Amino acid sequence: MANMSYCRFENTLGDLRDCVNVLEDGYDFEDIGLSDSEEQAMHRMRLLCEDFVNAYDRLQEMSMETAE
Repeated sequence: MANMSYCRFENTLGDLRDCVNVLEDGYDFEDIGLSDSEEQAMHRMRLLCEDFVNAYDRLQEMSMETAE
């Protein structure tokens, strides 16, 4: 189910934190025991997280420029 716009970041935060905890607790990728589809999703999520950071940084910069 899609997240409502007023709470999408709050709802996603816990799920992302859970994923990070699994990665931090693992010794290597085989250790965390992902199915093929979950492993593919993990790799796609990594790319999407990079996009998130870039978009966040862009908005942060724009906010700082308008505050000047």
